[in-house]
Amino acid sequence: MIPQAYPPEWAFRLALRTRAARWQRQQQLSSAQLASVEAAYPPDYYRPVWPVRVALFLFAWLGLLMTGGLSFLIVGESPIAAGLISCAACFGVLELLIRERRFYHAGADNALLYAGLGTATGLIFYVSSEYIWPVSLARYTLGSPQLVPTLLLTLALLFAAARRYADALVTAAAFLTALLIVAIAGLQTAVGQALLPFLIMAAAGGTLALHRTLLRRLAGTWLADYYALCLLTLKVLALVVLYLGGNYLAVREGNAALHDLLVSEQVPFAPLFYAFTAGIPLLYIGLGLRRADRPTLLVGLLALAFSLFTLRYYRALLPPEVAAVAAGALLMLAAGVLLRRLRPARFGLTSLPDDEPRFFDLENLVQAQTAHAPGAPASGFEFGGGESGGGGATGKF
Repeated sequence: MIPQAYPPEWAFRLALRTRAARWQRQQQLSSAQLASVEAAYPPDYYRPVWPVRVALFLFAWLGLLMTGGLSFLIVGESPIAAGLISCAACFGVLELLIRERRFYHAGADNALLYAGLGTATGLIFYVSSEYIWPVSLARYTLGSPQLVPTLLLTLALLFAAARRYADALVTAAAFLTALLIVAIAGLQTAVGQALLPFLIMAAAGGTLALHRTLLRRLAGTWLADYYALCLLTLKVLALVVLYLGGNYLAVREGNAALHDLLVSEQVPFAPLFYAFTAGIPLLYIGLGLRRADRPTLLVGLLALAFSLFTLRYYRALLPPEVAAVAAGALLMLAAGVLLRRLRPARFGLTSLPDDEPRFFDLENLVQAQTAHAPGAPASGFEFGGGESGGGGATGKF
């Protein structure tokens, strides 16, 4: 029962309507063309605006708390029975909401998913600590090898849920669980402890390679939009972890915490971590600009700011107030220059907002792009006679 819980066509319709609305704001589509797209691809699912989704999420959690207490009253002092009943009820109602009420990440279904996964994870840890390895949960630490099999079961559960329900938060939990398994495995030996930052970076790099592979396999299929947010979440987390795994401050302070040191000490391979701290943000920014990759660019800018904080944390050259004023003035000057120089566009980059009108013919652009890519999948709707080939990219970033 692993295949997708939501019909992949729902994700395609949602993405298509979102793109069409953005193109209309950019004056690439007329209001009549937008209306024809929305009429051809109506939302045959229930997904309200985000304030309603938040309200449904909170109300669903309130109902889950009440029914959870009721299940404990019914089964008495049996945590396993109560957990099994709650877990089965959560996933049963979730499947009914999707199938009968056609909920699509509408808030209530997300709450049921998180509650069911939380209950199932609690059951895994409870059974493991009570019957397999009789150790109190409070005594588990990062150095406990008994955690690895338990976390592997949890990872399998989260992976199956992420594949079926395509939830970004579940995807993030699965990634962090896998990262925790790598960290615990590395902490079992002295060599592993010394190489732990490199193990973390290798795990993040492997995740990025997996992301690229999945992106290529899903390109041009219905599942590309279905898993788009999950893949984006996986990519951003992998980029952040890859940087933090080589950041000098994170490595040095993490080493002090692992060895219960009151004052952090210089770590081995310090020059290499200095290079990672300075070089990885610049690499991210360069790749983000070259590939017009906004997530990589934003992570690179945030990583650059944290690298400057790392430098100041250990090497304070100016008083804090002077450094803050100087940095603010420099950033404002750089932002003003870039806003002026990149308007409307230069070197394929632009400072215009994403919704700024683009004064060119989208039909000609799509036809020009698809003329050199005969295998590009058609999305099925028309812009005044020409068929779309998919992306809708403007050629500018």
